[in-house]
Amino acid sequence: MAADRMGWAIGLMTGTVLDGNIDIAMIRTDGEMVAELGPFAFAPYPAEIRALLVETLTVAREWGFSGPEPEIFAKAEDAISVAQAEAVLAFLSANGFAPSEVAAIGFHGQTVLHRAPEAGRPGRTRQLGDGARMAAITGIDVVYDFRSADMRAGGQGAPLAGIYHKALLERIDGLDDTAFLNLGGVANLTFAGAGPLIAFDTGPANAPVNDWIAQHGLGEMDRDGKIAASGKVDEARLAELLTHPYLTRPYPKSLDRFDFPSTMAQGQSLEDGAALLTAFTASAVGKALDLLPKRPRRLVACGGGRKNPTLMAEIAKRGRVDVVDADALGLRGDAIEAELFALLAMRTMRGLPSSFPTTTGAAEPTVAGVIAKAPG
Repeated sequence: MAADRMGWAIGLMTGTVLDGNIDIAMIRTDGEMVAELGPFAFAPYPAEIRALLVETLTVAREWGFSGPEPEIFAKAEDAISVAQAEAVLAFLSANGFAPSEVAAIGFHGQTVLHRAPEAGRPGRTRQLGDGARMAAITGIDVVYDFRSADMRAGGQGAPLAGIYHKALLERIDGLDDTAFLNLGGVANLTFAGAGPLIAFDTGPANAPVNDWIAQHGLGEMDRDGKIAASGKVDEARLAELLTHPYLTRPYPKSLDRFDFPSTMAQGQSLEDGAALLTAFTASAVGKALDLLPKRPRRLVACGGGRKNPTLMAEIAKRGRVDVVDADALGLRGDAIEAELFALLAMRTMRGLPSSFPTTTGAAEPTVAGVIAKAPG
């Protein structure tokens, strides 16, 4: 594209696993290709905000899109909007950039509830994030609420990563035999090797096992997969769990963080439950690969789950596929989701679509996001 369409954009991501971090990535892009990778950082939330978000997610599940929004939403939305805006300004200062050098911020916000459409019932989604508040604080145009327009067009509202994953697959010459697998709270897959771009949620990733560990008072995650590695998978119970109809449902399809809860391991020991939940995530990936028109030879893994060697080994074994960490291919596995929203922000600013019938099920290619212009 013309050089004057290239600009620096910032992407912000906070996942449903609630790891306590704001992911901040900067890329120079026109919304179609990436000319340069800029700085990347994790900015920790204050502890009180993480606690507020945990409470908000619990309230959101009780609300279930029924009746007026809970009052806690407004409090949490303001808190994360201000915290992330201040994190952006600190990030820019630390890396020698002025706000005036940034064309746009892609602000994903915090997903508190996502319900895919079903026959006779439209989909709903809610990401907390006030783009106008952020634009006022930073002095930078902000693109936010990336999923609602897609859902109004009949789409799932997720996953949105496909268009960026495809660009990365082109970068590593992997379009024909490689798929992208993001392992966040939910796992999502992107494949472009057999015609139209395909993207969908395969099943859970880190969320159920993280919740399982937290319920046992042992922290926020199964660090390095050590607890799962010390357990034994109940193969009969796993086989029963794998009969869930979602796993064989045709794509496009998407999930909420809590659609596959940690209670799948109820009654198991700590170690065996962690092993079961990890094996279920891996097996769900294998079932997703079986749905593709052509089975890829290799998966490039990004997101926090790629740092769990037990999960990676289980995916390779139960998914019958080679799995490689994105970092090993010169990509930034921790930054990819944030980079994605930087690219999507620039696409929105240019009026380019970010979701497609074969990725979200929208009736037509849809421009994602709402633009909040900076004052003045």
